[in-house]
Amino acid sequence: MKLAMIGFGQAGGKIVDRFLDYDDRTNSGIVRAAIAVNTAKADLMGLENIPQENRVLIGQARVKGHGVGADNELGAEVAEEDIDEVQNAIDSIPTHEVDAFLIVAGMGGGSGSGGAPVLAKHLKRIYTIPVYGLGVLPGTDEGGIYTLNAARSFQTFVREVDNLLVFDNDSWRQTGESVEGGYEKINEEIVRRFGVLFGAGEVGGGQEVAESVVDSSEIINTLSGGGVSTVGFASEEVELNTNGGLLSRFTNKDGGADDGLDAANTTNRITSLVRKAALGRLTLPCEIEGTERALLVLSGPTEYLNRKGIERGRKWLEEETGSMEVRGGDYPRNVPEVSAVILLAGVTDVPRIKRLQQVAIEAQDNIEDIQQQSEENLESLVDDGEDELEPLF
Repeated sequence: MKLAMIGFGQAGGKIVDRFLDYDDRTNSGIVRAAIAVNTAKADLMGLENIPQENRVLIGQARVKGHGVGADNELGAEVAEEDIDEVQNAIDSIPTHEVDAFLIVAGMGGGSGSGGAPVLAKHLKRIYTIPVYGLGVLPGTDEGGIYTLNAARSFQTFVREVDNLLVFDNDSWRQTGESVEGGYEKINEEIVRRFGVLFGAGEVGGGQEVAESVVDSSEIINTLSGGGVSTVGFASEEVELNTNGGLLSRFTNKDGGADDGLDAANTTNRITSLVRKAALGRLTLPCEIEGTERALLVLSGPTEYLNRKGIERGRKWLEEETGSMEVRGGDYPRNVPEVSAVILLAGVTDVPRIKRLQQVAIEAQDNIEDIQQQSEENLESLVDDGEDELEPLF
């Protein structure tokens, strides 16, 4: 799948920058064009892979390149005012070669959470190709203002895109981890999962063609209908022998191995991998029952990807989700692992989102109370209630 990726804000820019690095390392060719948009000059300067001419600084008249300070209303205003500057960068993208736009943004800050929905609305008005969002939710320990931003941004973003893929930081941050180290790992996880998903179906010179092809139309059809999506992932290593060939076995976590590469063995392994991907850590934790549409992609060396295993995995996914729209296929790659990626589209039983909305409403009420209290305190400070002074104006 060929994507035009636009990273909006600090988190969005970093993730798109990492996608370019992944593309280079794996030769997957997912990113047809990459743009970073921000109100903070320093964030744009910190990027490594996005070309300088594709780094767009907006809001200079309002915030002088210093960012919007986690004010996503200001972020939205600035994006609307300077949308032509963003469009100028998009004009250089050969959109006839692109399958979809993907707008990536952290939803807790100001620039991305405010600007991404504005850009999505603009792109959908102009282009006929799908416009998807990849929104990253802040951790609950990041503070009330970020939770409030995320709730308001989520509510707006999901209505403006053709589908909103969500990654929840809360499920991935580890205790005692440094902030920078934590986000590095999170960004790598985002890129790994979505890289395998969007890379499916691409065949380069000398590569083997999939037995059951998953191409961009399969992904687009799975994401059609809007709503919220989450991605599951599981992988198992395959050992390489000294001659560079693949040993006929999957390695176990305890270091042992299952000798023999018979059909029954690979079928069972694939089914197990599919279950791990669906029932393990999703990018957005949710109950998978009631999922509207799903897509299963098995990736790895050809000899491990048999049709029967993929079909059995797809059937199991159908039963678990209750969906009649479950697509599946394989993506042959010469890498020392077999992985299962599952895209669950149109999920509705998401406790994290419900909790986010509740916390945001509480935070909004608290902010209003604090502002009112602040005004009353100031009044009592400057007015002693006896002899009033006249103000200058």
